[in-house]
Amino acid sequence: QVQLVESGGGLVQAGGSLRVSCAASGRTFSGDSMGWFRQAPGKEREFVAAISGSGLSETYAASVKGRFAMSRDNANNTVYLQMSSLHPEDMTVYYCATKSSSVASNHKHDYWGQGTQVTVSS
Repeated sequence: QVQLVESGGGLVQAGGSLRVSCAASGRTFSGDSMGWFRQAPGKEREFVAAISGSGLSETYAASVKGRFAMSRDNANNTVYLQMSSLHPEDMTVYYCATKSSSVASNHKHDYWGQGTQVTVSS
């Protein structure tokens, strides 16, 4: 059974940095793209970033481009989202997801983690 477990969320001051991680299990993920999404209460889920199965290609939402960086460690089935210059509006729950495609995109993802809370204090 596919399982995605996020970790690393927490409290950070505005302008600070935080790295969240997602550990995947249940199958080999090295060929599958991985994505990060976020969703605030009462709002629609928002695409944040995605990385290709090889890790050689990434795509980002305009709101985070230049501030966030996604990477992956296929040997350990783990992806990371390094967040810098955090804004109060970045504060929400971040979700890891994967889909059965090697192409990084914001398209429909098949499996989701439970999320990790990122809190940004102003």
